[in-house]
Amino acid sequence: MILTACHSATVSAAARLHMGFLDLNGGLGRRYGSLGLALEELATTVTVRAGEAVTAEGPQSERAEAYARAALRALEIQGGVHVSVRQAVPEHAGLGSGTQLALAVGAAIARLFNLAWTPREIAGTLGRGSRSGIGLGVFEHGGFVVDGGRGRQDAPPMLVSRLAFPAHWRLVLIFDPRYIGLHGEAEKQAFAALPAFPEAHAGHLCRLALMQALPALAEADIAGFGAAISEIQRVVGDHFAPAQGGRFASPRVARALDWLDANGAAGTGQSSWGPTGFALVDSDERAHALARRARIDLADAGLEFSVCRGRNQAADIRTETATARLVAV
Repeated sequence: MILTACHSATVSAAARLHMGFLDLNGGLGRRYGSLGLALEELATTVTVRAGEAVTAEGPQSERAEAYARAALRALEIQGGVHVSVRQAVPEHAGLGSGTQLALAVGAAIARLFNLAWTPREIAGTLGRGSRSGIGLGVFEHGGFVVDGGRGRQDAPPMLVSRLAFPAHWRLVLIFDPRYIGLHGEAEKQAFAALPAFPEAHAGHLCRLALMQALPALAEADIAGFGAAISEIQRVVGDHFAPAQGGRFASPRVARALDWLDANGAAGTGQSSWGPTGFALVDSDERAHALARRARIDLADAGLEFSVCRGRNQAADIRTETATARLVAV
């Protein structure tokens, strides 16, 4: 008789909104600096089991398999794993799909083999967080996070602030299924081609973050928080306009954001390179009412609208062990 058992590790990693950069000038020795938020309703969930080969199934399975291979090499693990991607954050929509998938696969493999491998180490090994630490920050902590930018170290930026997002606030998300955001080599080329970012603009954005957005969030003042986010989005969006064709990447999403501004949203913007847009609303009832009206008034735009909460918890990681059983041989 041989005693056997089946083990698996499952990780669910929340999508994130990247709400803007703070210092694209870099004159103080650190560049970028980001702020963003974990989302409750959108997530990437993977289950990993040990196997003889490296295989994957489900949405974004090729990418998941590549991350699994890289993780096994880095951890010097012999053998393979099977990765089942149960759900995935939409790709190239500005929601951090690549980082969350990499962190989920890496964390699941580490948990499966009972190895100490921190999310920061995973991100560095799998090539995530080169400019922004927001994806890593929401994976580790949830909530609204700010990173201090990229310095001389070849590592993801460190968090400098994390605050809980008010439970009653909501976000109306705007999706444009006909548009794919910049990514990969095109994203690198876009950053390289951007004009110099004025030092005065960086100072303005940092002041908005430290003296308006963060205090307003701590006080649950959605008007103050929304005004700061909208202004950060205006300045950053205009800087990126040569690369993405306007303040916001999708003209259809831009139209929807104007509509939401005019109909009571506390603040609006685009996540990362888009095309996903977001609007801040002070209650669940008002958010759903706005989304319903937007679907009617903007029906010709071909957009999708959903209501989402901020998530104040870290990624969910759990290990499942099947009941041991005796197998006759």
